[in-house]
Amino acid sequence: MKKTYKLEAILWSVAFPGFGQLLNGHLLKGIIFILLEFTINVMSSFNQAIMFSFLGKISKAASVVDYQWLMFYPCVYMYAMYDAYKFAEGENPRLSFVPFAFGAYFVTIGLMYSPNLFFGISFGPIWLPMLSLIPGLIIGFIIRYLLIKLTTKQNYAS
Repeated sequence: MKKTYKLEAILWSVAFPGFGQLLNGHLLKGIIFILLEFTINVMSSFNQAIMFSFLGKISKAASVVDYQWLMFYPCVYMYAMYDAYKFAEGENPRLSFVPFAFGAYFVTIGLMYSPNLFFGISFGPIWLPMLSLIPGLIIGFIIRYLLIKLTTKQNYAS
């Protein structure tokens, strides 16, 4: 069986957590991620909130979503992407998990702050977490870069 390339695994995981694992031949993990995604999605009314958000009905999206369930989604989603990336064909760069972890953290923070207004605008439970991914990834890549530089200097000093 031919291995999946990293970009392909990431993109299928973006489409649906668990698909990257299935492509990598990790059937049990893939099925577990799919079941987790399905359960969290249904219990949180995530798809309905996405639909209302894309239609511009932010307050309706906020009223249908179950935040207690949705809080699980960022970590499951980002970990499924990282896992698919890690086991796909190609080299795994040092500390490649850091941007994924910070992305999950910032999306979770965005979700927690989503009921608040920013500059008089409510971004809601979909848009604010999605927008929070951008600084999360940027900070994750910066921290990864700094950690690599720091550990490389320490190795040379030894």
